[in-house]
Amino acid sequence: MSQPGPRNGFPERRSLLDEVNVRLLAALDADPRAGAAELGRRVGMSAPAVRERLARMEEAGVIRGYRLDVDPAALGLPVTAWVRIRPGPGQLPRIAELAARTPQVSECHRISGEDCFLLKVHVPGIEALEAVLDQFLVHGQTHSSFVVSTPVPPRNPSPG
Repeated sequence: MSQPGPRNGFPERRSLLDEVNVRLLAALDADPRAGAAELGRRVGMSAPAVRERLARMEEAGVIRGYRLDVDPAALGLPVTAWVRIRPGPGQLPRIAELAARTPQVSECHRISGEDCFLLKVHVPGIEALEAVLDQFLVHGQTHSSFVVSTPVPPRNPSPG
């Protein structure tokens, strides 16, 4: 049996990733709407055992939550761009705050390298991107790349 982690009182995340839990995560990733009974059939366990394992992984932070995946184009936002931002002096916190307040920004990552931020932006057209970029240009330099296609859609990492 695993010992509780040093900070959170829960077993270490890696110790929760036994073969059964890896299979359970793969089954849940393949069909996030599957119930405990269906997941149990797929991994050879009872529904209560599946619920207990999922609860332990949630408590330990292995499973961080459940998200709805909405197609931006279906919402009238067919243009997606990745925007790198190099903040001006003293502007670092302002960019993160602005990104959080800007509804067209679906992701904001603090990155290493010459630029400090990477944003994913969804807009109805190229001209709409200009208005979004203008808000950030006050605080630093931007570089944009438009998404042409997505040959590998977002997916969860696999431990194996």
